[in-house]
Amino acid sequence: MNERTGILLSAHGTVENLDDLPGFLARIRRGRPVPPALLEETRHRYELIGGSPLLQTTRELARSLEGATGLPVFVGMRLWNPSLQQAITEARDAGITRLISLPLAPQSVQVYHEAAREAAAAISGAPALVEVASWGEEPALLDAFASVIQEALDRFPEADRAGVELVLSAHSLPLRIIAAGDPYEQQFRAMAARVAARFPHNPSRIAFQSQGFDGGDWLGPDLKATFAALASEGKRDVVVAAIGFLGDHVETLYDLDLEAKRLASEAGLRFERAPSLNARDAFVQALTRVALSSAATS
Repeated sequence: MNERTGILLSAHGTVENLDDLPGFLARIRRGRPVPPALLEETRHRYELIGGSPLLQTTRELARSLEGATGLPVFVGMRLWNPSLQQAITEARDAGITRLISLPLAPQSVQVYHEAAREAAAAISGAPALVEVASWGEEPALLDAFASVIQEALDRFPEADRAGVELVLSAHSLPLRIIAAGDPYEQQFRAMAARVAARFPHNPSRIAFQSQGFDGGDWLGPDLKATFAALASEGKRDVVVAAIGFLGDHVETLYDLDLEAKRLASEAGLRFERAPSLNARDAFVQALTRVALSSAATS
């Protein structure tokens, strides 16, 4: 493989300094004013979890992916720093002429690729981008998910494990985005079906979590409604596997470990969360397969 090939590992983004939250939220909201209540609540959540590890985890993944692929890896965040433009510029300055765009968002690759193309267009001599396809059904990724779900199931007494309900969750989106043709929901459901098939003795269902603050119609059911439905059906035990998230962030450390745990308790359910993949070796193997396969076929 040409030594001038590199990998652009991209993620959503987060802040390391909470004083940057206003700017970060403004980017997420595409410049719309940030309501004071939203800023206050977001800061409160970051403080409760001790800050988001997303950037640190992505950098750790990058180091491991470099070792596994033998290719230099450059980290860029779609909505904060280090930006995609910074990462692509760094790759160019390192002599990279072909850059594999690998988003840590298997069902939203087109969103990240578009942002990478826009960033590259503003850089003189930018490397040519090689865009990976949606990769939520990569077998090595499914294996990694199955491993962490089994870890959560193993926390229940052996006699109870077959009756534990699996809730496979992803970030919700406004329904208007789905109606406009975004493949996110369809692709997530396809991935979730393959994960659920690994656990034929456990009933499973899908939920969409972490709805936005702006109201309107969002993908559902949410976790509160899902827990209420489980309780009404006489279920006692639940594992939530947030397979729509590859690494820990506010949506797992607050929305699940604090908020969802409380909601499950209020519904009378015994709750466990499957660990996030973060920088686990099995996840690095999945990323390696996706990156090298894309590089070889482009």
